[in-house]
Amino acid sequence: MNTPIYDFVKGYAEKNGVRFHMPGHKGKGPLGIEALDITEVKGADVLSEAYGIIGESERNASLLFQTGRTVYLTGGSTAAIEAMLALASTRYRTPERPNLLASRNAHRAFLHGVALLDIPVTFMLPDNAETVYSGVMTPNDVARAIEANAPFAVYITSPSYLGEIWDIAGIAAVCKKHGVPLLVDNAHGAYFAFLNPSMHPIHLGAAMCADSAHKTLPVLTGGAYLHIAKGYEDEFSDVKDAVSLFSSTSPSYLTLSSLDLANRVLAEGYGERLKKAVSLTEDTKTALSQAGFTVLPSEPLKIVLLSPHAEALAEVVREHGIECEFCDKTHLVFMTSAENDPSDFDILKTALFAFGKQADAVSQPPPPRLGTPLLSIRDALFAKKERIPVKDAEGRIYAEIAASCPPAVPIAVCGERIEADTVKAFLYYGIEEVSVVKNKE
Repeated sequence: MNTPIYDFVKGYAEKNGVRFHMPGHKGKGPLGIEALDITEVKGADVLSEAYGIIGESERNASLLFQTGRTVYLTGGSTAAIEAMLALASTRYRTPERPNLLASRNAHRAFLHGVALLDIPVTFMLPDNAETVYSGVMTPNDVARAIEANAPFAVYITSPSYLGEIWDIAGIAAVCKKHGVPLLVDNAHGAYFAFLNPSMHPIHLGAAMCADSAHKTLPVLTGGAYLHIAKGYEDEFSDVKDAVSLFSSTSPSYLTLSSLDLANRVLAEGYGERLKKAVSLTEDTKTALSQAGFTVLPSEPLKIVLLSPHAEALAEVVREHGIECEFCDKTHLVFMTSAENDPSDFDILKTALFAFGKQADAVSQPPPPRLGTPLLSIRDALFAKKERIPVKDAEGRIYAEIAASCPPAVPIAVCGERIEADTVKAFLYYGIEEVSVVKNKE
């Protein structure tokens, strides 16, 4: 597959011409990559319009992902999520259907988007959720929530940060029956399109889908896709306008080049390499389970351990030169990809086996709950605030969109009343101060 962006950037760098344009490094510097870091010079196209080499590369990606349209982003899936919300709100929101129905495990990028767009949200919390970033709802659960709330769209996060996968096909069928589009934050599942069979939401009935290319594909940090399903191209023909609302006017051509080169990787034997990576990951999960570790069910390229010693385990693997994706008091997450060598999995097993058996009971965090909204997310976020100790926060209105990243799923939603259980959850995760709406004097 051709790589028009990379070819242009490489050719421009090789000319070694005089640069009286941005960036200020002028193609020189200690990193050794500055020559490939350009701006929108003649022939380089413009990401917000994409009629030239960027448009050609995006069409290549659309063919690979089998979408109606795929557009690039260099600010991660954050901008893709926000643009997706803007498009859905513009097309489907009405006085009769003002609210968006969303899963509670939404990333903070979602909250940024609904705050900026002032979209009212009704949250769904799975009965089996043990943390704010876990739990799965069935199509029947979603159907009941749609019938009770009459939303203009449904937004879910799948896979979750812990690798849980929702029944996208079933939920998409429910959404279609009720005449509402399904939007999916698929940040961790870009590779799903290249499994056999595909597990990608855009192939299972989602109207739009945001992928973080850089999370699981060989793409530089910030590279992302916004996918539009076949049949929705005309409905969302102004996708570039929506993306531009939330994106920089100075996109990274290094990141764009990596998205472009990824097309070639994906087109040339990636499916077989991915199959091997999935097999190695599954074999590692089996070996860890047989060694006494509690390995949670998860997506094909995640290894998720439940352990009372999660933080100690993270330190042990670091001593072996391994950095995990995420660790809290009870969960340890390792993300794999087709770029991992088989030896990487051997090193991981050796490091974890050195820790010994895992028989102790796990102390779970306070169960998540849906708080009572007293202000809209937007009004609370932009209200006058004060910072107070968590122990004094019960009864106050939470006023920040803050969470550690990863997993960046807030313990409380901005605008909700802080309850006693919320205070316990904050303290469990080591949060001792929060911002709340300032009381009127």
